[in-house]
Amino acid sequence: MSTIIAEYDRRCDAGLIRPDAAQRAVAARLDALAVELTAQAPASGLLARFKKAPTAPHGLYIHGEVGRGKTMLMDLFYETVEAASKRRVHFHAFMQDVHRRLHDARQSHTQDAIAPVAKALAKEARLLCLDEMQITDIADAMIIGRLFEGLLAADTVIVTTSNLAPDQLYQNGLNRQLFLPFIALIRQRLDVISLDSPTDYRLGRVKAHETFLTPISAQTDARLQNLWQRLTDTEQGKPLDIDVLGRKLHVPQAAHGCARFTFAELCEQPLGPPDYLALAQNFQILFLEHIPELNPDRRNEARRFVLLIDTLYDGKVRLVATSVQAPEGIYPAGDHAFEFGRTVSRLKEMQSASWWGKKIVET
Repeated sequence: MSTIIAEYDRRCDAGLIRPDAAQRAVAARLDALAVELTAQAPASGLLARFKKAPTAPHGLYIHGEVGRGKTMLMDLFYETVEAASKRRVHFHAFMQDVHRRLHDARQSHTQDAIAPVAKALAKEARLLCLDEMQITDIADAMIIGRLFEGLLAADTVIVTTSNLAPDQLYQNGLNRQLFLPFIALIRQRLDVISLDSPTDYRLGRVKAHETFLTPISAQTDARLQNLWQRLTDTEQGKPLDIDVLGRKLHVPQAAHGCARFTFAELCEQPLGPPDYLALAQNFQILFLEHIPELNPDRRNEARRFVLLIDTLYDGKVRLVATSVQAPEGIYPAGDHAFEFGRTVSRLKEMQSASWWGKKIVET
C-alpha cells in the first residue's frame, strides 16, 4: 500500500505541488490514521464471532486559512487509504442529504428521526471525509451534534476540513449555547490539527491587476468566471443560507471560502451592516458582479455599497468585481459622494498586491 507521505513527496518531486513543511506534517498525521484504520479492519468469517471489535481510532479535524491545502491533503488521504467502506463529500452536500433523509424518516412517523439516519449513514461508510465544514444555518446547528454522536457511537471515523477552528464554528449564531456541546464533542472525539502554512497557494493563481475588471462586457464576465474557477476549483458554487439575526441571508454561490453575488443582490435589496458583517465573517473572498454607475438618485444603493466595502475592508476580505466604471467613476455625485471618496481609496487598495498577498505577483 502506498503511503500518504510517499504520494505527497512524489507529487512534490514531479512539480505538481510545492513542498510545504506544514502540509507534510498533516500528511504524516493522516498517514498514521490510515495505518490505524488498516490495522483495525473488522475481522470476518468464523473469527469475527470470537474477536472483540476494535475501538475506532480518533478522526481528524483539520483547520486553517483558505488556500493552505486542506482539501488537497484530505483527497490524497481518501484516494490512498484502504477502508472497507468510505465516503468523501462536501459538507454542504452532506447536510442536504441529511435533511432529505430526515424528511423521509419523519414521513414514516419516526419518533426520533436523527437516530436512524445516523445509523444508516454509519452503515454506509466506516470512514467519512467531509470537506469545508461550515455551520451557518440554525437547522444544521441543532442537528449536527446528535448526528455526530450517532456516527461516532457506531465507530464511524470522521475526517473533516474547515477554514475555522472548532471554537469559531457558528460563532454568532442564534441560540449558540445549544451548539457548544458539539464543539466539545469535536475536541473530545477528533484530533484537532491546525494547518499553519504561511502561503495561500490559491492566491498564486491570481494577479492583483485582474481583480477589479472594467468595463462590463462578455470578456470581463469570462475573466471573472476564470478567476472564480481558479480560486474555487469549481465551475459553479452551491447556494447557501446564513442565519442573520433570526432570518436567512441567501448566498447564491459559495465554494472554498468564496461567495458570489451580483451588485443587485447585495446593494439593491434591503440589506444592512449585520448582513455584510455575516459575509465578512464567513468568507475570505467576495465576487461582486456588474457594479453599475450610480447617479445621484440612487443614494440608497450607494450607501449600501459604501457599507459593504467598509465591512469587507475592515474584515480583510478580498474582492473580485466587474464594474461599468473604474472606482472613481461609480458614484461621482450625490448625497454620499464625500464618504464615497473613502470607498474609492479602499477599492484601489483592495486591488493591490499587498492586500492580496505578495505571493500572487511572484507565482
